[in-house]
Amino acid sequence: MATWDDVERVATGLPSVAEGTTWGNRCWKVAGKTFVWVRPLGKKDRADLGEAAPDGEIMGVRVDGEGGKAELLAAEPEVCFTIPHFDGHPAVLVRLDDVDPALLAELVEDAWRVMAPPRLRTG
Repeated sequence: MATWDDVERVATGLPSVAEGTTWGNRCWKVAGKTFVWVRPLGKKDRADLGEAAPDGEIMGVRVDGEGGKAELLAAEPEVCFTIPHFDGHPAVLVRLDDVDPALLAELVEDAWRVMAPPRLRTG
C-alpha cells in the first residue's frame, strides 16, 4: 500500500520537480507540466464506473500516448484504470491503496519522463 508521502518522495527526488495544485488538488510538475496528481472520483466518474468504482485514494499519471495507456491498463488491471473523461487523454488512474511501492516508483518516474524536457531526461 502506497501513500501520498511515497508519491511525494519519489516525485520530488526527480530533477526540477515542483509541487503545486491543479483543479484544487495536489500535483507534481516538471517544467510547469503536471505529470502526477491527486484525482478524486466525482459523481459522474463513480456513475460511469458503477460497481467497479474504487474506494480510497486515486492518483493520475501521464503516460506515453494511447499505446502506452493501453499497455499499462492491460499489464496492471488490478491497479490502473481509466474513466470516460480520460478517453483520448494520455493518462491513467492508479489505486494508490493497491499499488506496490516498486510499481509506484516506476509509474511516477515514467510519467516524469513523458513530461520532462529533453535536456532534463538526458542530464
